[in-house]
Amino acid sequence: MRGTLRCGRFQVIDRPSPNFGRRPAGSKIDIIVLHYTGMQSAADALDRMCDPASEVSAHYMIDEDGAVYRLVAEELRSWHAGVSSWAGATDINDRSIGIELVNPGHEFGYREFPDPQMAALANLAREIVGRHVIPAHRVLAHSDVAPTRKSDPGELFDWRRLAESGIGIWSDEAAVPGQTDPRRAIQLLAQFGYGIDETDPTAATIAFQRHFRPSCIDGVIDAETFARLRNLCARIT
Repeated sequence: MRGTLRCGRFQVIDRPSPNFGRRPAGSKIDIIVLHYTGMQSAADALDRMCDPASEVSAHYMIDEDGAVYRLVAEELRSWHAGVSSWAGATDINDRSIGIELVNPGHEFGYREFPDPQMAALANLAREIVGRHVIPAHRVLAHSDVAPTRKSDPGELFDWRRLAESGIGIWSDEAAVPGQTDPRRAIQLLAQFGYGIDETDPTAATIAFQRHFRPSCIDGVIDAETFARLRNLCARIT
């Protein structure tokens, strides 16, 4: 069944997916995870997320023109994060809302996310944050919760703009020349929430940079990366 329904102050297109389960009893929704579809068209992405054989879904999908589709009700567990972790939790699907943004991704011609899509995301996320009281620092990328596997929504996603609209967190902390501490940075990455391999924190560092320092994604904890990481951690404690 397809139709249009109202979600808060705006409308979404109802496109139910069979790919969902029940959340564990007593679970609290306290994370939003943003993805890109990584497919050549919105229709392809919808078809895949509504195909029982795919075993993937999300709660919402937002097209590049700003159209919002609801695939799975928020109280249910959609299958969007896969093998993932954040702040010690190891099944992010249990506690999160997954939002897919239509974008061909790195494989099919990655591009910037257009204004109508970003505006629709801000409106939808604002409603979700209000319903579930989700902290700003727990509005995350798929790459944040699965840094060794995923890179979406990627370095072209405008996290600063989203934070300026009241969703998520951002830092423009300036580097202090020569001031960096890779060992302390590993501790701060874990404190912020990243699941890391302490012997090789490169994947987590790249995920952090992709989200919070997209101008330089090299896995090196330089002074600017360290400054932003330290600033963000100070704001959530």
